[in-house]
Amino acid sequence: MATDIYQSPLSERYASKEMQFVFSPDMKFRTWRKLWIALAETEKELGLARITDEMIEELKAHQDDINYDVAKEQEKKVRHDVMSHVFAYGQQCPKAAGIIHLGATSCYVGDNTDIIVMREGLRLVRKKLLCVIDELARFADEYKALPTLAFTHFQPAQPTTVGKRATLWINEFMMDLEDLDHILSGLKLLGSKGTTGTQASFKELFNGDDETIDRIDPMIAEKMGFNGCYPVSGQTYSRKVDTRVCNILAGIAASAHKMSNDIRLLQHLKEVEEPFEKSQIGSSAMAYKRNPMRSERIASLSRYVIIDALNPAITSATQWFERTLDDSANKRISIAEAFLATDGILELCMNVVDGLVVNDKVIARHLMSELPFMATENIMMDVAKGGGNRQELHEEIRQLSMQAGARVKKEGLENNLLDLIAEDPKFGMSREELEARMVPADYVGRAPRQVEVYLRDFVKPLLEENKDSLGAKGEVNV
Repeated sequence: MATDIYQSPLSERYASKEMQFVFSPDMKFRTWRKLWIALAETEKELGLARITDEMIEELKAHQDDINYDVAKEQEKKVRHDVMSHVFAYGQQCPKAAGIIHLGATSCYVGDNTDIIVMREGLRLVRKKLLCVIDELARFADEYKALPTLAFTHFQPAQPTTVGKRATLWINEFMMDLEDLDHILSGLKLLGSKGTTGTQASFKELFNGDDETIDRIDPMIAEKMGFNGCYPVSGQTYSRKVDTRVCNILAGIAASAHKMSNDIRLLQHLKEVEEPFEKSQIGSSAMAYKRNPMRSERIASLSRYVIIDALNPAITSATQWFERTLDDSANKRISIAEAFLATDGILELCMNVVDGLVVNDKVIARHLMSELPFMATENIMMDVAKGGGNRQELHEEIRQLSMQAGARVKKEGLENNLLDLIAEDPKFGMSREELEARMVPADYVGRAPRQVEVYLRDFVKPLLEENKDSLGAKGEVNV
C-alpha cells in the first residue's frame, strides 16, 4: 500500500472488490474496445465495404490486452484520452487501425461505457440488496412473536414485536428494489449519435441512406446486450439518467440509515445489539464499551450518498445545449463514489443483520415496566362493562398513573400502578386479577400475523424468484 499519496477510503475500507472492478480501468477500456468492435461489425454488416472480417478478427484478438503504457504516452502528447486509446489499439491492430472509431465521436465510447458500467453497478447493488432483505426476513420470522416496547416520538407506546419492527425496515428496502428494477429495466445506450446528436458523419459514410442509418443504433444496442438506445440526444445521453440512477442509490442509503439509527437506539437500550467480536475494542479509553461501530458507519456512508445525489442533479440542470464538458470531472467522481459507498453500506447491512443479538430478558423488563400504563385502557373497559362510570374511571386512572409515574421518575422506584389500582375500591379488582392482565402478547395486536402474511405474500415469493442471487455474506474491513 502506498503511504505517501491519498487513496480513497471507499476502495481501502468500504467497497467490495467486485464493485471496485466495475469502476476499474480494465472494465472501462475493455468496454471501449467492445464498443469499437460493435461499431465496426455494424458498419460492415450494413454494407461498408472498407471494413473486412480480417480487421474485425484482429480487433477481437486484442480486445482485452490493453497497452496502457502506449495510451498513457500518447495522451501526454495529444491531451485526449479517447484518441490516445484509438492510437494504442491501432498499434496492436495495424490492419484495422484506420477503421477504429469510424464515424464516431468521443462520447460513443465514453457515454455508452458509462451506461454499461452503471448497469453492472446496479446489478451488483440489486444482488446485495436482495441479500439484506433475505437476512432481515429470517430475523423477522424468528422474532415475529417476541413482544417489545414500541415507540412514538421515542416515547413508550403500544407494544409491537421485534419481528414486526424488522418488517418496517424490509418494506423500505423492498420499495428501493422496486425503484431499482424500474430504472434498470429502462436503461438504454446512447448509441452512435455523432458530434451534436445528428448522425451527420453516418449520413456521409452511407451516402444519405436514411433507412440504413436508422439501423445503426438498434444493432449496436443488441450487440451490447441492451434493448435499445435513447431515441434522441445531443452529443451525450441526457445527464438526467445519472440523476435517476443516483436517486436510487440515495433511496437505499436512506433506508439503511433509518435501520442503522433504530439499531443504534436499541443498542443504547441494550435490547438489540449489532455483532461485536471477542477481541473488538469499543473505546480507547473506556474498556467496557460496546459502540455500534458498524451501524454508525452505515449512517455515515449513507449521508454521503444522499448528499452526493445532488451532484448529478445539478450537473443535469446546468448542461448547455448539445454538450458542455463541465460534467466530466464531476461525474467520474460522483457516480463512481455513489456506487462504491452504496456497496459498502449494503456489505455492512448484511453483516449487521446476520449477527444481530436480541436480549430478550432486557426487552421483557423494559416492556413490563411500562405495561401497567398501557393496560389501563383494558382495565377501565372491563370495569365499565361491569357497571362502572367510564369518565370517573378515566379520571381515577389518570390520577393514579401520575402518582406511579412520579414514583418512577422522581424516586427511582418500581412502577406501582397495579398496587394503586388494586387498593382503589372504584375498580374492585385484586392484585392477582390485575397481574393476570399483564401478558405482553395480549397487547401486540396483530403484529405476529402481520409478519407472517407480509413475509408469505410479498417477501418470500420475491426471494424465491431471485434465489440464485442470495447467500452472500457481508465483509467488514477495519
